[in-house]
Amino acid sequence: MEKLLIEGSTRLEGEISISGAKNSALAIMPATILSGSECIIKNLPSIRDVVYLRDMLMQLGAKVHILDSDKISVDSSAIKSYKIDAELAKKMRASYYFLGALLGRFKKAEVPFPGGCEIGVRPIDLHIKGLEALGAKIKISHGVIKASATELIGAHIYLDVVSVGATINIMLAACMAKGVTTIENSAKEPYIVDTANLLNAMGANIKGAGTDVIRIKGVDSLGGCEHTIIPDQMEAGTYMIAAAATKGNVLIKNVIPTHLESITAKLREMNVEVQEHEDSVRVIAASKLKAVNIKTLPYPGFPTDMQQPMSVLLALADGTSVVTENIFESRFKYLDELKKMGAKIRVEGRVAIIDGVHRLSGAPIYATDLRAGAAMVVAGLVADGKTIVSNIGHIDRGYERLEEKLINLGARIRRIQED
Repeated sequence: MEKLLIEGSTRLEGEISISGAKNSALAIMPATILSGSECIIKNLPSIRDVVYLRDMLMQLGAKVHILDSDKISVDSSAIKSYKIDAELAKKMRASYYFLGALLGRFKKAEVPFPGGCEIGVRPIDLHIKGLEALGAKIKISHGVIKASATELIGAHIYLDVVSVGATINIMLAACMAKGVTTIENSAKEPYIVDTANLLNAMGANIKGAGTDVIRIKGVDSLGGCEHTIIPDQMEAGTYMIAAAATKGNVLIKNVIPTHLESITAKLREMNVEVQEHEDSVRVIAASKLKAVNIKTLPYPGFPTDMQQPMSVLLALADGTSVVTENIFESRFKYLDELKKMGAKIRVEGRVAIIDGVHRLSGAPIYATDLRAGAAMVVAGLVADGKTIVSNIGHIDRGYERLEEKLINLGARIRRIQED
């Protein structure tokens, strides 16, 4: 196991380029199964979750070739198996996308219950409800979700709760279903649009992605394609917050500014200058940060994945901020780690009340999940003295070359071995 050693109180300055979106990659790689041919995926982030997905595809029989540092070829023509290995599935949440992809192509899928970050109850009942509406029979046995169908038939599906995962899984399964499938109250995240664009490039007929109603007209078959993954909204947001926290001046390149609007709006409300350009944003820190209130909501609202890094910034703001977590009920575990650094925070159910302090002090802290790990790194960058972040495997699952990118901005950060 490794840790990150951070020497804080360093101003970030310079330019940084954002990698491909993790959450898009997690859906797009399983989606290649539907093509039955070769797909070229570009701007793929070099992160641990992508390695796990590659291993799952190869375990099924796909031929996966690395063409460049951010480009792979997936040939799914030789896939014969429809069963995902349990040891691989438990490493990540997004293994459930193989349900929709395998069911869509083979009318069979066996996928163990997924793993991933422990941030609260994350049921997949909406996924199952949607697949059953298309005609699949679902059986759960010994921790494995077994889905089968003689054929899939288009249906009208209303999601009781906005769910990115359920929206994508239904979309995958419906591409080659007979007739028309309508998903109402669908998620609107950029990853939905990105996945739909990939599927349409394969020959699918999907309209309305990015709105709350998606219509999918089933086609007989799909083929190969080339697709470039969008920039990572959460990675960009993390570096925007890090620049603001360290009183820095950072140009963040290879972004889609409209995807960052909720983050940009809150930073500006805190007195941080954010300059938007065609495919970049520049963040210039304020001399004094103002306290603000935040409520996490589905896109285009403030993202739950940015709640943790933003709370570090709020811990340094003048006044009292209130953070309401509306998506996951157990996403405040990391706040105990921030308290070790001198943050003044109390939690009341799904609400965190943060009283700003003048400074944080370095301490040994623990990454409780992926985005909490990013928050711990931001805290270490601004804290006085040295901070050691452990359990950084979570960070490696979602951030490409984190230390290298931060070092290029002037951070003093390095990876060390566990004692």
